[in-house]
Amino acid sequence: MIEVNNILLQGENEKVEFKTSFSKSVIETLVAFANTKGGVVYVGVKDNADVIGVDTEKESLQKWANEIKLKTVPSIIPDMDVISLNDKKIVTIRIQEYPVKPISVQGKFYKRISSSNHLMDATEISDLYLKSMQYSWDSYPYHGASFDDLNEEKIRQFIAKVNESGRFVLPNNEKEALVKLRLLRDDVPTNAAMILFSKEDLLYNVHIGRFKTPSTIIADNMISGNLYDVVEKSMQYIISHIKFAFEITGQTTQRTEIPEYPLEAIRELLLNAVIHRDYQSSTDIQIKIFDRSIQFFNPSGLYGDITVEDLKTDFYTASTRNKLIAEAFYLTKDIEKYGSGFVRVRKQIASYPTMKFDYRNDGYGFFAEFSYTKQKTLNDVTKDVTNVTNDVANVTKDVTNVTKDVTNVTNDVANVTKDVTNVAKDVTNVAKDFTSVPQGVVANAIDDVTNNRMLKILALIKENSQISTAEISKKLNVTKRTIIRDIEILKQQNILVRIGATRSGSWKILKND
Repeated sequence: MIEVNNILLQGENEKVEFKTSFSKSVIETLVAFANTKGGVVYVGVKDNADVIGVDTEKESLQKWANEIKLKTVPSIIPDMDVISLNDKKIVTIRIQEYPVKPISVQGKFYKRISSSNHLMDATEISDLYLKSMQYSWDSYPYHGASFDDLNEEKIRQFIAKVNESGRFVLPNNEKEALVKLRLLRDDVPTNAAMILFSKEDLLYNVHIGRFKTPSTIIADNMISGNLYDVVEKSMQYIISHIKFAFEITGQTTQRTEIPEYPLEAIRELLLNAVIHRDYQSSTDIQIKIFDRSIQFFNPSGLYGDITVEDLKTDFYTASTRNKLIAEAFYLTKDIEKYGSGFVRVRKQIASYPTMKFDYRNDGYGFFAEFSYTKQKTLNDVTKDVTNVTNDVANVTKDVTNVTKDVTNVTNDVANVTKDVTNVAKDVTNVAKDFTSVPQGVVANAIDDVTNNRMLKILALIKENSQISTAEISKKLNVTKRTIIRDIEILKQQNILVRIGATRSGSWKILKND
């Protein structure tokens, strides 16, 4: 009796509902409980927990049980008890979470959210059924498709990557490999196989935009295709539209690049979106890049029982909407063990002092955002690329510690830019007014390096139109990310264009600026 009083004091919640009398709404609540985590309906109690009592004749209770059974599919049979409280009688109707879901009442399906019953839509009904049967949508055959609809070259690349990862061994024969992974059944590709390897663009888009304000778009791109290419193209586009800070120490001939956001964390959120997306939805994944934030929107929302609060811990257990797609990315080592992505993201942004990681789940989908107040740098000399220092005294308390000899600075900058003559002129000017060294020399050197490097890229492409970004990176002794970003700028200036596929295509120089 004490336990019942405590429940009444706590009020309605995910597993408790109060009703003044038995009605259809009682059955709807029982169905919602059965489709969620179970619960108890207290009949004879007002919403405010006042006990008013109810008629508990044996015939009445039997009638209630029959009505519940007849109006639910599959039929549910709850446990009923009569309790005396304050000289009044109330009825408890208890139902456990049902093993085979979803349950309906007169053709309608409900689930419990907080203290309310929520009418499920078609997607939620489908997801609940597949989860209950331990199926996933991506394991079903793709209607009207055959093995001939798959890109065999993409499958061979996938097989090689899996075997190289060491997590699994696949046969070299394309069909045998897909059958082994349950991606092909009776020569019919599954939904997962088509999404991963289809020859035809299935138009599951990732829409990426660079924004100045929420209503001012600077650039945008719609990326689609097979899933592995979508991930790589999306990462390249994002990298080309985020800022980088630089460190020039004089200890190396290369500058150190510090990305605006940890690239591995961005990749983790991108993979999370494409792997856990509801591919039955026509809404695109959306990525918005602002001056000091980047936002990811997955229209599918969280799957299964996991909550936003669960994601804030290091020990959450994730459910997988697309089991075969997730397994494919796991086997190629694009993702680690399931249910660890957000743990890794938190570790990756820990080295970014002012960066915040916010996320939420609502009726429209799942939203995640990185934002910051001050861009990360590796030392005080380059705390901001566009404004190296507002106060030279704050950058270096002792100018002689920045450089004991202007000649040494000249030599260092010359080594970085590989253009001794041009940079020597800049350094000579800086020597006349030493306080401008961080802002003048570094900023001008970076501009010279970039322009000079783009000319060298165009020269290499002129010699070999099929040269890869990796080969250009090696020849120019800079990172591949730098080459990708420079090429993107050349494309935007209509100087350079890519013709054909990523691996078999070629470059074409439109004009020499």
